[in-house]
Amino acid sequence: MAANTERIKALERLIKKYQDSYYNGEAEISDAEFDLLWDELKSLDPQSPVLARVGADGLGSGGVENDGFPKTRHLIPMGSQEKAANPEDFRGWAEKISAREDFGGFLVQYKLDGASLELQYEGGQLTKAVTRGDGTIGDEITPNARRMRGVAGVLGAADFSGGIRGEVVMTREVWRDKYRDKANCRNAANGLMRRKDGAGSGDLSFIAYDVSALRGGGFRDEAGKIAWLAEQGFEVTDSRDFSGGDITDTIEEIAAYREGVAKIRETLPFDIDGLVVKDKTIDPADLRRARPERQIAFKFEPETAFSILRAVEWSESGATYTPIAVIDPVRLAGTTVQRANLNNPDMIRAMGLKIGSSVAVVKRGEIIPKIEGLAPEGALNGAPETGDLAEIILPGVCGSCNTPLKDEGTRLFCPNPGCPKRLHHRLEKWVSVLDIRELGDKLIRRLFDSGRVRNISDLYTLTAEELAALERMGEASAAKVIRHIRTPRELSLQVFIAGLDLEGVGELIMERAVSAGYNTLEKIGAATAEELAAVWGIGSITAQTIVEGTAGLEDEIRRILAAGAVAIAPPPREEEQPLRGQSFCFTGELRTMKRSEAEEKVKALGGSAKSSVVKDLSYLVTNDTGSGSAKNKKARDLGIPIINEDEFLALAGTLGE
Repeated sequence: MAANTERIKALERLIKKYQDSYYNGEAEISDAEFDLLWDELKSLDPQSPVLARVGADGLGSGGVENDGFPKTRHLIPMGSQEKAANPEDFRGWAEKISAREDFGGFLVQYKLDGASLELQYEGGQLTKAVTRGDGTIGDEITPNARRMRGVAGVLGAADFSGGIRGEVVMTREVWRDKYRDKANCRNAANGLMRRKDGAGSGDLSFIAYDVSALRGGGFRDEAGKIAWLAEQGFEVTDSRDFSGGDITDTIEEIAAYREGVAKIRETLPFDIDGLVVKDKTIDPADLRRARPERQIAFKFEPETAFSILRAVEWSESGATYTPIAVIDPVRLAGTTVQRANLNNPDMIRAMGLKIGSSVAVVKRGEIIPKIEGLAPEGALNGAPETGDLAEIILPGVCGSCNTPLKDEGTRLFCPNPGCPKRLHHRLEKWVSVLDIRELGDKLIRRLFDSGRVRNISDLYTLTAEELAALERMGEASAAKVIRHIRTPRELSLQVFIAGLDLEGVGELIMERAVSAGYNTLEKIGAATAEELAAVWGIGSITAQTIVEGTAGLEDEIRRILAAGAVAIAPPPREEEQPLRGQSFCFTGELRTMKRSEAEEKVKALGGSAKSSVVKDLSYLVTNDTGSGSAKNKKARDLGIPIINEDEFLALAGTLGE
């Protein structure tokens, strides 16, 4: 993984939240924003269980359907699509697919930005229309579907029985004329198609892009499916055939085609957010996989918008002050943006930003967009910067304890270890990392404000009688809270220290320290900042934070452990760590275990797992060692050994188990 566990958990929580909100009303964010979150989680933890949820393709991913409609099983499972966010990712997939013996060329389609729907036919007659749902079972909205444009009640092919899959969309013209109160076309379409009274369904259009026949049909390839759908009277998604010729040239042609479509996307009647590239060979088994291998969503690059910086506000989290830009409202990725992240003081200085500057804004994996830099000259159509430019003033003192803030460039923070805001944030972090149930944020705040709990160790001196005396608590609830607090836990060293809320020190950072041999509290306490900074992936500032932070909390750590509810697991013996000092990156499918399980095995045996190929990587593990994928190519360029799964298991000492 390339980011700490806290960020991964935050992404998982956000993705599940937005999936559920999509299916329980209207989406809170656009598809483009959701995809950025999805792609970031995938890059940090490719084996996250959230990514494995069937139907996880954009916002329409596996949420809970609105009540009031019958539930129906799909004929075509609506699984997730693999995604390529850039030409390099697409090239790796295309090279792998084109190497198959039965490869039939590429079919490229517009990726419509709407809501998926399956039409089910029996003997050429429409019987049911089913929403995505969880990918296997969805809501039957047949009466609404019959009102939509492009939904055929009777097919010309009277012998056909099976499923036809497409996207329910709203044209931009209809949205402008009737539904501008909705954030975008896809939000409006999603809400209307689920209305129990069917009102507005006639303003929606169904565009078909796939078909699976139980009887009838007889399609020669994926292009033949599109031709058949058009013959039956369906409006079909724009499709281009890229077959024949040199495969390398073809891949580059598709990448160039994507760039061209991106330039004209705003002129199309419907919203699209990329291309779908398919192997033309029909593979029914692949269509039924949770994540089909023979197709990929080739997404557009994140949009950029230009605006004027009007003010800078400072967001406070724990001891850190983060600058947030306030800009003139601008449309970006389907939403109106007025606030954007500035990260830290160094970024402000490096970009030369001032109040009144013209700025470029993008969304790259955050709900709050990010200022990329100054806007190019003329980007605002010649509009001058309004008023005199003014310097951005950084706050000077902590709003909680009045301590002068410290500006280290990469962060602005309160250095006071006893700052109430810092202490409260540490309590929240500890409860979150240890997953102490029943001890919610509101109760933590009440205990903190009363002065009863100011440090982590204070939690372990609480009694049920004290809690029961609190307003609206009760004896049974108090006893449950105390039981959860005192539940014995044996934590790894990295989890324990991550729970102490040292600035920028999460589980991943500590995993690196532990893998380098700093695997006990005593060894961490004896280490110098220079020694820790020599560990791969731990910078000098982070190393200094670990040394000073653990030293400053030495008495607190002693009190926590003395309470007896928490213990630090002893490090494994060296003979139990055959992979100590070695690093592994896994790519592609494994036969004997999931990729996440392989990464955990590496860590348990003293090694480290990485999500990308970097120069100091020990091994790249893949069962397709001869592939021309981007990771294989980079490993060969860097001289990194590429081994298969059996060779990895042999190194781990578990081959044949």
